[in-house]
Amino acid sequence: MIRKHLLFVVMLLCLPPTVLAQPITNMLVVHADAAKDTISRFIYGQFAEHLGRCIYGGIWVGEDSPIPNTRGIRNDVVAALKKLNVAAIRWPGGCFADEYHWRDGIGPRADRPKLVNTNWGGVTEDNSFGTHEFMDLCEQLGCEPVICGNIGSGTVKEMADWVQYLTSDGDNPMTELRKKNGREKPWKVKFWCVGNEVWGCGGMMTAEFYANELGRYSWFLKNYGGNTLYKISSGGLQEDYGWTDTIMKKWKSADGWLQGFLGGYSLHYYTVPDWNKKGSATEFTEKDWFATLKATLKMEELVTRHSAVMDTYDPEKRIGLIVDEWGNWFDVEPGTNPGFLYQQNTLRDALVAAVNLNIFHEHCDRVKMTNIAQMVNVLQSMVLTKDNAIVLTPTYYVFKMYSVHQGATLLPMEVRSESYTNGTDAIPVLSASASKDKAGKIHISIANLHAAKAQDLKCELKGTAGSKVSGEIITAATMNAWNDFGRPEGVNVQPFKGAQLKDGMLTLSLPPRSVVTLEVN
Repeated sequence: MIRKHLLFVVMLLCLPPTVLAQPITNMLVVHADAAKDTISRFIYGQFAEHLGRCIYGGIWVGEDSPIPNTRGIRNDVVAALKKLNVAAIRWPGGCFADEYHWRDGIGPRADRPKLVNTNWGGVTEDNSFGTHEFMDLCEQLGCEPVICGNIGSGTVKEMADWVQYLTSDGDNPMTELRKKNGREKPWKVKFWCVGNEVWGCGGMMTAEFYANELGRYSWFLKNYGGNTLYKISSGGLQEDYGWTDTIMKKWKSADGWLQGFLGGYSLHYYTVPDWNKKGSATEFTEKDWFATLKATLKMEELVTRHSAVMDTYDPEKRIGLIVDEWGNWFDVEPGTNPGFLYQQNTLRDALVAAVNLNIFHEHCDRVKMTNIAQMVNVLQSMVLTKDNAIVLTPTYYVFKMYSVHQGATLLPMEVRSESYTNGTDAIPVLSASASKDKAGKIHISIANLHAAKAQDLKCELKGTAGSKVSGEIITAATMNAWNDFGRPEGVNVQPFKGAQLKDGMLTLSLPPRSVVTLEVN
């Protein structure tokens, strides 16, 4: 929200001293008559890696499992995710992708080779969930596949063959192999990540070396039968703006995006205030709560600065910024495999999700896809599973509430926010975004980041008066409330009736630690 708050600071400097001495009141101004950019539905993407129990036990149980399934994929998880309108799923990693060889995951499952997952827990990977199973999952959910190719330990031919295997209907060996494995018609697979974190687990490359590799791989990844590839470049470390400059400069000079070499550019950022002491997902103080939200707000700076570099070479914003790994990262739950990254999910995670989504909305002119890490049983997940039971997390409910923004048009907004202080640190207490859907309904999402204090605010609607308002809220009695197996939900979506609308002005009071979405029509 940096742009909004800089505007507010300039406004303050223009006010007389007597006004500056008055307390700040929270105020939103929504310009309903200035809609321009579309909030891509792909901002609501997911990430499913062969990590811990994300795939095995979380999504895949096998056709012989007593857990109800469709061709081995859990029915309960699919039913829950369908309610989120999942737009896309990134797979098979992550670092796992850099050691994944796709041919190991096709053909009769009994014949597929086993291997050790050296990145995550040292467990056996039997490859029973492979290309066909992933595409089945995407079809069941009605979402787009995002495939992350292996350039760390793979080859150009291996990745090019994978594209051909999935998307070609021509007279070639890969088409015949796919048909032999039971799929007559090709799939449509638009999104391809050309490597993952190539500065680290993806090959320990420099930006200059990777820029050349990106070109080499992109040249051989072909379009078949009307399936046009959208190729996503690996980014550097989160604050490596030089890496962004190197990639953009290389392919601007070669008109690479016009030739289809480059469609999107990847950014990864996890909310971790201190990597040496990530802390518990459920046992934390208000100081920890504050530090987590402060770290989350850094996403605004990262998106703004990487976008500025991209703007230098691509002012038309043809290349999308793809935030394909984001979310909270805490210590694993006690007694679980450290390599499985299994953590609970509290109201704090709900606030983190809301803040990030608000930021992505505000930058939807450049941010075209994001993928939260990860979908099931890993890090900041939507769903937790245990045997035949599932739990829907607070983050799940934010995604469900915010689904009204998918494909809607962003409404420009000015935010005047009081400060939330902790010691000598301060952050804005409000995070917000607004959109108008195709039916003309306005949706305004607002998060009160304060752990203990309600916030009164007014929201002026410019360009429309509106006739009625309704709303939903996510909150709880404690900041570390979570949903768990064998007990009633502690955090979910409830009706919110605390907003009044009169003459184009909304007035409302947000409870502490809450996320609200209002609908005005």
